[in-house]
Amino acid sequence: MSYKQEFTVTGEYQYNHLSPARWIASHILHYKFYAAFFILTALIANVLINSFIAILTGSAFDAVSRGEAGRDLLIHIALALLGIILLGGIMDLCARLSAEVLGKRVARDARNELYLSLLGKSQTFHNRQRVGDIMARASNDMTALSDMIVPGFDIIFDSFLSIVVVLISIAFLNIQLMLAPSLFVIAFLFALRRYSRRLSPISNQMRAQFGTTNAVLNEAMTGIEVVKATAQEQQEQQKFVKNASLYRDYFVKNGQLQGRYLPTLLVACALAGAFLHALFLVLHQQISIGTLVAYMGLMGILRYPTYLSIWTFSLVQLGVAGSGRILSLMKEETDLDENEAGYHAEMRGDIVFDHVTFSYGNAPILKDISFHAQPGQTIAIVGQTGSGKSTMTKLVNRIYDVDSGHVRIDGVDVRDWNLDSLRSQISTIEQDI
Repeated sequence: MSYKQEFTVTGEYQYNHLSPARWIASHILHYKFYAAFFILTALIANVLINSFIAILTGSAFDAVSRGEAGRDLLIHIALALLGIILLGGIMDLCARLSAEVLGKRVARDARNELYLSLLGKSQTFHNRQRVGDIMARASNDMTALSDMIVPGFDIIFDSFLSIVVVLISIAFLNIQLMLAPSLFVIAFLFALRRYSRRLSPISNQMRAQFGTTNAVLNEAMTGIEVVKATAQEQQEQQKFVKNASLYRDYFVKNGQLQGRYLPTLLVACALAGAFLHALFLVLHQQISIGTLVAYMGLMGILRYPTYLSIWTFSLVQLGVAGSGRILSLMKEETDLDENEAGYHAEMRGDIVFDHVTFSYGNAPILKDISFHAQPGQTIAIVGQTGSGKSTMTKLVNRIYDVDSGHVRIDGVDVRDWNLDSLRSQISTIEQDI
């Protein structure tokens, strides 16, 4: 999606800006090969490690309990386990590497997109922004986005695959054993949805407050000369402490919510219930000891997605909140565009101000200014500090647009010039250089 910009890059990849989720998805889908390779290798690793190992271990127990476990059989099972572990480890390594590459490339592209967007914004836009807040979005929110993809999405997808593989493997062992894991998964998904809904507003508040705190600190440090000259150290300290305390409070709320995370209790109850149910089936000779061992091994795998979900879903919520802040910054409208189809020509240097009026917001700066500077002519503009001398030069190269009247170069209104052609032929030397 394109917006008005003073600067654009030809052939720039267009991402979906309709929502933070779609923006993230469009970045990930830009690298379809890495995403597909990660899904494939993660699936193979999960099937090998989470399913085959437990089933083969159960088969070994059955062979021993029935007195069929000859040396050759146990060696074959051991070698099969070794091969599965090695192959599963290789697939898992490939999945981790592809996810890492995908995550870093998405973060890099998102940073480039934000930087290009900021370069294309008008000076009026930048005057409205707090530098510290922009820096927080460009650094900390970008880090949250990167962490959301790796390890956030990486582990969440791996956890989802683990649950699916475990359920299919248990159904393969004995359909009666599906009772406990099915009840657990239903309760787990319900609790996870409730947890995510409660975590989302806290994450948004945390990211917003971090940006505000960073902006306050940046303004105090960049204006330290004024702070000291006016003896405002105490007031600045109180302002920073107030904002830092608010950020701490949101952080504590986040920790309290994580401390009341229900699925960690659910998985313990599920393991106990699964063992009792399986033991009941063993006593009634409906399943073997080996099936019991394989079943409990598979149930134990469910602890992995449960315990990690408290951390990974927090990363996802922080990443989505950060992505929303980044996206809102890029979507903010700017006052000027590059006028790509505008007037191109070599300047002669004929400048006309025709009844020009300009203001910064509601503060009037220039009113009904008119003069004519011919090519080669030198004009000195004298006035008090803040009278609008520098502002007049910024109207010539269209850093700002006039409120009324016209600024013409070689008889053409500056608003009709191609912005790159206009600015590339005008040089400005600031008084503090």
